[in-house]
Amino acid sequence: MRSQRTQLIVEIALTAALAAVLSMFAVKLPINFAGGTISLSMVPIFVLALRRGAIAGVLAGVLFGMADMLIEPFFIMPQQVFLDYIVAFAAVGLAGLGSAAYNKALDRSQWLALLVAVPFMVLGGAGRFAAAWTSGVLFFGANAPAGQPVWLYSIVYNLSYIVPSLVVSVTAALLVLPVLERAVPVRDASAVTAG
Repeated sequence: MRSQRTQLIVEIALTAALAAVLSMFAVKLPINFAGGTISLSMVPIFVLALRRGAIAGVLAGVLFGMADMLIEPFFIMPQQVFLDYIVAFAAVGLAGLGSAAYNKALDRSQWLALLVAVPFMVLGGAGRFAAAWTSGVLFFGANAPAGQPVWLYSIVYNLSYIVPSLVVSVTAALLVLPVLERAVPVRDASAVTAG
């Protein structure tokens, strides 16, 4: 039991580290477009969350958020940092709410499991968007063009980079999950249920 717990802790830490590495290879959008970055940093969190559950996914997201805060910090105030880094990436781990459905679908078909996974990854991306949008409304209203409501500015700004990041991340996760399942079947990896 202790070695299984240790294995899960190592998986969570490696997931956060891989997400941090992937975040360094981001495409930065031009400021005049809207800004933001597109990266594959959500992929490892999605994969871990779907295979090991929401708790593992959320923990990996929190760890990655803390690492991302150190890698590319943008601080206005503590509440903004908490929303933009910790809450936003913890929310990505909510894809793990579909872990049981994903694992059950694996018993029938890999294709079915992948179809089941997509809406839960979108849920994780939506959670990240919700945190980023809230932060934009609360802390970045001064950046909104004159006459544009802050809530609308925050939607446009955050969708401009989160949607492309979500699309490439979901696509990459759909490619990674079957390969990982062949290498380390989820039944072997999930001897410890994390959520």
